[in-house]
Amino acid sequence: MVRAKRRSARHAGQGSPEPANGEERPVTPPDSQTSVESHPAPQPEKDRCPACKEGEETEGWNEEDKESWVRCDACKKWFHWRCAGQGELDVIDKWFCTPCRDADPKRVITQKPPARKSTRKRAQRDYAGLNGGSEQDPSRLTIKPDPFKRMAGSDVTMEWLETDSSALTEPIVIETPDGLGMKMPEGFTVDDVAESLGADMPVEVIDVATQTNVPGWTLGKWAEYYDTEPEKRDKVRNVISLEISGTELANRVLPPRLVRDLDWVDKFWPNTKKGRGHLYPKVQLYCLMGVANAWTDWHVDFAGSSVYYHILSGSKVFYFIRPTPPNLAAYERWSGTEMQSHAWLGDLCDEVFKVELHAGNTMIIPTGWIHAVYTPVDTLVFGGNFLHSFNVATQLRVREIEIATHVPKKFRFPYFVKLCWYAAEKFLRDIRAKEDFPPRVLESIEVLADFLVAEARLMERGSELAKKEAKDQVPGDRIKDAPALARELRWRVRLANGYASDDESKPRRKAAITPSSIATHVSAPKKRKRAEDDVEANGPFLHFKPRPWDAMAAHPSEKNRKVTKARKPGAFQESEWTKELVEWKDVGIGEDDEGAPEAVVEFRRDVIVKVRRTDKGFERQRVERVLEEWAWEGEQQPSTEPPDVGELKDTTVDVVMNGNDGTL
Repeated sequence: MVRAKRRSARHAGQGSPEPANGEERPVTPPDSQTSVESHPAPQPEKDRCPACKEGEETEGWNEEDKESWVRCDACKKWFHWRCAGQGELDVIDKWFCTPCRDADPKRVITQKPPARKSTRKRAQRDYAGLNGGSEQDPSRLTIKPDPFKRMAGSDVTMEWLETDSSALTEPIVIETPDGLGMKMPEGFTVDDVAESLGADMPVEVIDVATQTNVPGWTLGKWAEYYDTEPEKRDKVRNVISLEISGTELANRVLPPRLVRDLDWVDKFWPNTKKGRGHLYPKVQLYCLMGVANAWTDWHVDFAGSSVYYHILSGSKVFYFIRPTPPNLAAYERWSGTEMQSHAWLGDLCDEVFKVELHAGNTMIIPTGWIHAVYTPVDTLVFGGNFLHSFNVATQLRVREIEIATHVPKKFRFPYFVKLCWYAAEKFLRDIRAKEDFPPRVLESIEVLADFLVAEARLMERGSELAKKEAKDQVPGDRIKDAPALARELRWRVRLANGYASDDESKPRRKAAITPSSIATHVSAPKKRKRAEDDVEANGPFLHFKPRPWDAMAAHPSEKNRKVTKARKPGAFQESEWTKELVEWKDVGIGEDDEGAPEAVVEFRRDVIVKVRRTDKGFERQRVERVLEEWAWEGEQQPSTEPPDVGELKDTTVDVVMNGNDGTL
């Protein structure tokens, strides 16, 4: 059973992230992030379903009834839950429509087992005390003032990113939005958010103490809670998963120009596949609303996606850990395990940086940075997530961590693999067209190609379930032969990076690109030198294995010698004497010229004939090698040794004959 309403978060860990990714509320039934299969959305033909009553219109329904759809597990048709269902949609596991249940009594609607809740106590970190410096713990010495750049908005450009090798490897803070090319609503409040989106719009609310979702909240109820005086609030709560794409409010928010230039969803996902009725990664526009003393535990945004984060009102305190291999390994051990209940991740890593943001500040968080967030006062934020081409290695590393720590699919970047295929298809077209790429992008394209070749192997050699899952991720509107595309992209990008050949037996997966590795990563000239060494050691075709011949015969060599008059090559202009020679005429250059010196010409002719069977008959190939050696009187005479193969002229004649008489 596939439900139309999806509940999702934005991060790779168990705690809720900030900013959080992924509460999607499509108008028409989306695919289920919790389902193995990808399913097309029902056609929004007047928003009607097979169970809608004749003549009844949906205009008078509330938004939740319009958006709650369910798909029958037998006939695969979509129905309004209001028209065909009973009870709570969220608790349904297997669902069948009435005609399918009548056709087969064995079809029974089932419910999910109740969710298990852990009874173990979770360590509560005093972020308020940590922020004020009152928490007495020697390990807090690892917290340092941040060394990150403060930049003017006009300097945050593609030119900066392409020319500065350290760009977008550490968080940056832009203190005023001037020059960022960004649009944000002015004087906006939480009440305005509720009014713009609708007070009855459902919203995910997090209980900060337990870091779990609290059901049953609407924007109207949240605005009322937010406006309550802090001392009268029963609990500290947080909203970090309100995605607003496709709403009226979205028209008032525009991400920074650099983000729009980098964002894979904007660059590679087809525009015809976005908007109402389409399924795509809706992770670009989030509204985050937190009250005083709210906090979000350590997390990495899903798929290592980068984040832009603008404080409209209030303030935030971020704690950052670099995404070095040891720190990511520590995060993987800590995430979703018992360690979360008694250990602070900052104690397991080398250093923690503290950044304070205030109203009007914007921050861009690069790929893979581990962070926790504290809210000292009531705060309203707009932000979003984006994948980009300058650090694909770390994005894939974070995805591996998500899989290893069993993060549910609904908490991962939506349509991640499909977006990778769209990106690869565009990269391949650009490389074929001889487009230039910065070195960091070429590194990332190679890593992306390696990842997609692994997906291709699943399609070819995996289990039936793995094959189906991998094939379902390929966008059929753009890609007809996914394995061929992946391998061609890898071959072409390796050539662009200076490799000699595409060798599947020697994986070339790069380590995640971090600030410390940027300065030391291998340069293209060294790769080219290694490519030349590979050619000398293994030949230019590492994987070419010609089809064997059934029989091969070498005819005796034919030798001849004659004396003729001909001009020496030095008697011609440089461009003339080679021109006639390479045409291989029967009469040599200047031959029989009156007054020309005598030349001795040695001829040698070798013939090899090869034969093999084919499906339709047989194939015959004749390889003729001819060598001429010219020497003038007084010069060194031609060698009588057999010629080097490299000096021979090859004239190959392929003859394909259909027949069974065996006559050659």
